[in-house]
This record gives sequence, structure tokens and C-alpha cells, in this order.
Amino acid sequence: MNDDSSTPIVDELRTWIATAAPGARLPSTRTLVRQHEVSPLTVQKALRSLVALGLVETRPGVGSFVRAPRTSRPHDFGWQTAALGTPRRQIPAQSRALQPVRHDVIAFHSGYPDRGLLPERLVRSAFARMARTDAAVARPPSSGLPELQSWFAAELAAMTPASVSAPGPQDVIVVPGNQGGLTACLHALVGAGRPLVIESPTYWGAIHAAAQAGVQLVPIPSGPHGPDPDVLADTLARSGARAFYAQPTHANPTGARWSPQLADAVLATVRQHGAFLIEDDWASDFTLSGEATPVAARDDGGHVVHLRSLTKSVAPSVRVAAVTARGPAHERILTEVRAANMYVSGALQAVALDVVTQPGWRTHLRSMRRELADRRDLLAAAVGEHLPTAHLTAVPTGGLNLWVRLPDGTDAARLTSGCEAKGVLVAPGDEWFPAEPVGAHLRLNYSGPNPGAFVEGVRLIGATLDEIT
Repeated sequence: MNDDSSTPIVDELRTWIATAAPGARLPSTRTLVRQHEVSPLTVQKALRSLVALGLVETRPGVGSFVRAPRTSRPHDFGWQTAALGTPRRQIPAQSRALQPVRHDVIAFHSGYPDRGLLPERLVRSAFARMARTDAAVARPPSSGLPELQSWFAAELAAMTPASVSAPGPQDVIVVPGNQGGLTACLHALVGAGRPLVIESPTYWGAIHAAAQAGVQLVPIPSGPHGPDPDVLADTLARSGARAFYAQPTHANPTGARWSPQLADAVLATVRQHGAFLIEDDWASDFTLSGEATPVAARDDGGHVVHLRSLTKSVAPSVRVAAVTARGPAHERILTEVRAANMYVSGALQAVALDVVTQPGWRTHLRSMRRELADRRDLLAAAVGEHLPTAHLTAVPTGGLNLWVRLPDGTDAARLTSGCEAKGVLVAPGDEWFPAEPVGAHLRLNYSGPNPGAFVEGVRLIGATLDEIT
């Protein structure tokens, strides 16, 4: 709950409820207004918080009462065992990166930027303007709003050299977030039971999407500079795979950014094997130094299928992304998107378009990147000082994370639970490996809240590591 004028009321009533009998009546709204010298709206907000916590129940026209504990009885769901049968595929458990960020901890685990790094003013204004337009009630085209398709195409075209034919709006499919686009690509381009070459370590969401689609993962090692194209070529030939999923720009979790030479070599490899490169370009807005050109800007033969998301850079509430693909692959992906979602909310598309076409968007990106670079450097320095037995693989030139190799033999699960007991949330690296981990790692997010606590958080991680080793 946010720290506001209703907080003292909630705290006081929770203390009172702890000793009150079930069914006891709470003081009236008028009494609470007088005691706390606040408005009736503030009191109502406090009561709603208590209702949400399951401590209070309200009776319209009567009052608010301490909620009586309900007698629970065991439920028999055994019949579902026969109805469901054996699971056809094993989808991994939810990532620790999606665990809520609490205000009372130092959070390094989340995969999303802190609210203070988002263009909140632009987003709120865009929602207000959208509500006055037809986008609030109309059904958009299944491929996406034409204006938003044009924006995504123009972003990619701006980085395409003159010798390469740039994509057009007709090549763009707007999807409900990067995960939705990735799932559609795996269904359309790979299919159940067929192989997909994938970097290791890689984005945990890609591992989940592959499990959901029933795709067979064929991992290849990928270090701080990306994969070895010779290993990729050998793996494509050996596995018969016709698709390779990768993150050439600030990979999650390693932060790796492919050099132009590596991008050319990978592109040549997938062309030689008649394969697709599914390029997850989630971090293009988080480039902190240098230029990051998507591999898709080098290809006009339809080999690269490009995913670009706005969710993390605009707002988690605006789950809008795009898949850019050419040829028959475009139609197959669009068919999958239509089957799963029919269309993406026109309201969210309109908000996303409004934000990224405002003059303040570019100003926000410059400011956000400076802040992220400072946070990255602060966290990297803290790792060097307080985790001397760990190894920072590389200081990334973009993205949101540091990838830290722990000493051999470290029990990452014990480290994670020990850190949480000290009020520090971290994400163990195991879930970023599509096969067995090659060592113990931590992924530390430097875009989380309260950067002033980063040094203390890393110090506590170091203390915990000393305790368990």
C-alpha cells in the first residue's frame, strides 16, 4: 500500500482488530474522520484496504465489522485427475522475476524498471486523451492500428542501410506484449515436437513459451559477446532446426550485445541453412552507450523475424509489442495471433502510439538512459567491492541487468533464501538455462527501486554468501 494519509488509520485499526472479537463493529466513519482529522474519502480508502486484506466486512447502511474466520472444509477435486490425465507438456513454474516488489525489501530480482524510470506523465496524459476518442470503444484491425504499424516499421527502417529494402507497415503485426508475439512465432515457425536452437543462458520467458508450444529446445552456449556462429552452424545442421531464437541487443540475462561482425556471421549462417532468426529486440530502448542496430535491419530476405516491445519502456500496463516478418511467415504468424487474441486492445495501442510520438518521448529516453547508466555503474562497483569471490561476466552497454557468476559449488537456492531473510530479493540464475546450468549465477537488476540501497543490498548478499560457503 502507498504511504498516504490513510496509512495511520489502517495501522491503528489493524492493531485494534487483532484483539477484537469476530463480528465487533468498527468505529463509524464520522468518528474516524474526527479522530484522525481527515476527509471521509480517506477513511473510506482505509476501510477498503482492510476489506482487501480480509480483516473487515462491510454491510451497507449498517457499518463495518471485524470479519469472522470462516470454517474451512476439505474439497475433493480428485475427479479432475481422470479428466485432465497426464500433463502433455511441463511448463516451468512462474519466474522469480515476476515476484511482486515490496517496499520493505531491497529488490534486485524484478525484470521491470522502477516506476520512477517510466514516462508516467506521458502515459497518464495519453490515457486521458484516448478516453475521448473512438479507440476507447472501437475494435481495431487484427494486424494493429495502421498508424502504430507505420511507427514500428519506421523505427526499423531508420536503421536499415540503403542497400537493404526496408520493411513496410504491411510487414508489422501488433501483438499483446512480447510474450504473445514470441508464442505466436514459435507456433507458426517451429511447431510442436520440432527443434528450436536457443542461446544458453537465455530469457526465461522464451523457455516458457517453447514449453507451451511443445517445441524441442536445442541449446547452444552464449557468452558475454554472443554465440559462436560455427557452433550455431553445426547445431542447425545436426538438429535439422529451421529457427534460432536469440537476443542480439543486450541479452537477458547476460547483457551481451552482438558486434556487427557477429550479426553478419549469424545472418549468413541462417541464410545458408534456410532458417529463421527470431530476434527478440526487447531492450532497444535501453541502449546506454554506442549504437545497437537490429539484425533485422540487415536482412530483406525474410530470414529475420523481429520482435520489438514497448511494455518495459512505456509502462507494464501498456502491453503492446510488434512482430515484423515478411513473406508467408508473416501470414502464418498473423493467423496464430488472430487465433489466440483476435486483436490487441485498441485503447492500449492508441496510448502506446500517443506516448512514443510525443516530443517528450525522446527527452524521456535520454534522461532514463543516463539514470540507468548511473545505476549500472553503482551496482557494478558494489559487486566488485562486496562480492570479491564472485565474477561479473561483463559490464553491459545496455539492458537492465548484471549477470554475476558465483563461486563453484554455491547453493543458489540457499543463497536466495538467506538473502530474502535479510530483506534482499535476488533472482538465482538457474531459470535462465534451457538445460542444466553450467554454474551458479545471480541476475541483479539495476533498474529496480531505491538505488540508494544498492550498496547495502550487495553487502548483505556478500554476507549471506560467506555464511553458506
